[in-house]
Amino acid sequence: MNQLTHFITDNGHQLQLWIFIVLFVVTWNIENLAGVLFNYKKWKHAFTNAPFIFTSIPGQLLLGLAFIKTIEWTVQHQFGILYLLPKNTNSSSLFLASFVLLDLGEYGYHIIMHKVKRLWMFHAVHHSDSVVDVSTTLREHPGENIVRLSFTLLWVFITGTAFWMLMLRQIIQAITTLFAHMNYRLPEKIDTLVGFIFITPNLHQVHHHYKQPYTDCNYGDVLSIWDRMFGTLKRMPADQLVFGVDTYMNKKETTHFISLVKIPFGKYQKANTDENSITPTC
Repeated sequence: MNQLTHFITDNGHQLQLWIFIVLFVVTWNIENLAGVLFNYKKWKHAFTNAPFIFTSIPGQLLLGLAFIKTIEWTVQHQFGILYLLPKNTNSSSLFLASFVLLDLGEYGYHIIMHKVKRLWMFHAVHHSDSVVDVSTTLREHPGENIVRLSFTLLWVFITGTAFWMLMLRQIIQAITTLFAHMNYRLPEKIDTLVGFIFITPNLHQVHHHYKQPYTDCNYGDVLSIWDRMFGTLKRMPADQLVFGVDTYMNKKETTHFISLVKIPFGKYQKANTDENSITPTC
């Protein structure tokens, strides 16, 4: 285990990048073969979302240094929830505890992004995608990228998560994020089984439905257990799903990079809470 932790500490960022690239290509081709949506221009859609890769770099570089300094401080002062565990707790158990705590933090962050009006306008850039596929994972406003990483930094500080634990979690998170955004649906029986613990494409697609209350459900990052625990889990028939956000349905606004970047700085638009007589099943 010590060898693994040292390897991840030394190579975590490169490993995460290469795994993401390889899995992006794999999931892209799975969508080509078994996707549920084909009536859109996939390459054009991807090129709309791709520029967000570059706008996230400044925030990641800036906060990357903050992560290093914060973790150095928590290690030096033995600060954080994980340091309250018995001294003889093995590395695997520590990682599992860290993973669960950080995932709960991500669930809380996601709710905050939906409930605070100005933060929602940053997050709405991601939700405004009228097609959900693996390229949607790239569609994150640079402002939200900074907010998200800042919240993760706070969770790391509170938990006392070690650097190798954070890197390993981010690798797993990259895998599951691609999986959840795939233009693909699991067979219902498999989804019921897998979705009992993890966020699946079927569950996350409901989260991307254009109207509340579906937009405000299935907040989980990797694990679906928080949605079950706090009553925010919902399901919806695939044939009733419409992706996007009802307040940002203008395709000229949601398919052009510059227009998307401007969304958070415009006027807040209240969502339509009419459920159109569709009843969610929990």
